[in-house]
Amino acid sequence: MAPHHRRGRRSRPRPALHAAHPHFVAWPWRGPGGIGTVRSIDSLPVLISFHPTEPPMLMQILLHTPKWVFAVFVLLAWLGGRQLVANRIGLNRVLVMPVAMAGLSFWGVVSVSGESAGALLGWAVAALLLMVLVLRRPLPATTRYDAAARQFEVAGTAVPLMLMMGIFLTKYVVGVSLALHPELRHQAAFALGVPALYGAFSGIFAARAARLWRLAAASGAMVSSARAA
Repeated sequence: MAPHHRRGRRSRPRPALHAAHPHFVAWPWRGPGGIGTVRSIDSLPVLISFHPTEPPMLMQILLHTPKWVFAVFVLLAWLGGRQLVANRIGLNRVLVMPVAMAGLSFWGVVSVSGESAGALLGWAVAALLLMVLVLRRPLPATTRYDAAARQFEVAGTAVPLMLMMGIFLTKYVVGVSLALHPELRHQAAFALGVPALYGAFSGIFAARAARLWRLAAASGAMVSSARAA
């Protein structure tokens, strides 16, 4: 009997299968063909890189952020941090921050929706609504106005810092989102929600300043009445 022709032949080693990094090539999808259909996702946009030699997306975003953005963040954090402790604020200075923050939020609305009447109306309505709600709340009992020095004595609060960071982070996140997904600009929820959020921040700022000015006006009227008597 002749020996088997494969006897003694050395088998070739099979190449090892490995992957440089996790890579999904397909997922189950219920399409016209039913549950068994497989849809490739190689063509879908990759938002997060898993390659160990590439920086994560958050780092890439920070690296491409203009330096002046970080300067604005530090400035706002410093201004808000100063109001964490009790201090004295001049009468005219009370208007500076609300006007500046209203300008920043308005710029955010225009950068998202241009001069859209609906976006500007949403911003104004939200600002007015929040302003009315905050004006109904009384000032802290420790707030005082010195008519002679034209200065307020206010307690420390974290509200201004939170409002400043809210406007800044909204502007930053919206800018990044539009850079990654420009189609968001045409979605109604995004186009109306962002201006309303900006308007809410602006309304709270304006109402806080209006309450102080109302206190100053009341104090001035009381002083005038006392002098007349």
